[in-house]
Amino acid sequence: MKSSVIVFPGSNCDRDIASALEKMQFKNRMVWHKETSLPKSDLIVIPGGFSYGDYLRSGAIAGKSLIVEEVVKAANSGCLLLGICNGFQILTETGLLKGTLLRNKNLKFINRNVHIKVLNNKTKFSSKYESNQILKMNIAHNEGNYFTSKEHLDELKKNNLIAFKYCDSAGDVTDQSNPNGSIENIAGIYNDKKNILGMMPHPERMVDKMISNTDGVNLFSSLLN
Repeated sequence: MKSSVIVFPGSNCDRDIASALEKMQFKNRMVWHKETSLPKSDLIVIPGGFSYGDYLRSGAIAGKSLIVEEVVKAANSGCLLLGICNGFQILTETGLLKGTLLRNKNLKFINRNVHIKVLNNKTKFSSKYESNQILKMNIAHNEGNYFTSKEHLDELKKNNLIAFKYCDSAGDVTDQSNPNGSIENIAGIYNDKKNILGMMPHPERMVDKMISNTDGVNLFSSLLN
């Protein structure tokens, strides 16, 4: 399976996701933001980091980069697209995903491991997970507080487009298990066609028992499957 990772000035997780993809046997290419064409790709990843130093607002400048036009075209044609952390923010800036990422509720940067629950395991990103499986993943963000309109929230629920929710170790979705104030504990969402996933937690950091755990592995093995 061929993958492409988009690299922006300020990205700091692009090599992490590249390492995870290569570990999972993807044939990966790194694509600089000034490129005007994409290599043939089954999966495109917009990585975490602080593209353009988060000036204006997170993802705003990256969303206008030259290569993003090609990413939008590919996604609208059905290519699989994964946006992680800053990548999720960029996806909302482009309109590929609805909603926005606001400042964390405590107005502080958060970097710690949290628990999330798999709400939909019937997608190309999640088929190797069990329904309601609880995962432990790392978050590292200042603007991870997902917000959207009531109409879109109803649409997300009706069409099973909520990918993950923040929860506690027992799987309970509570205010106490919500690290950033995200509406209804949402940690990740799909688009209508479920070929685009935006998520704040970092699955690429959870693919090796030596340094973390392997709770991110099944996201990549689902894509390979």
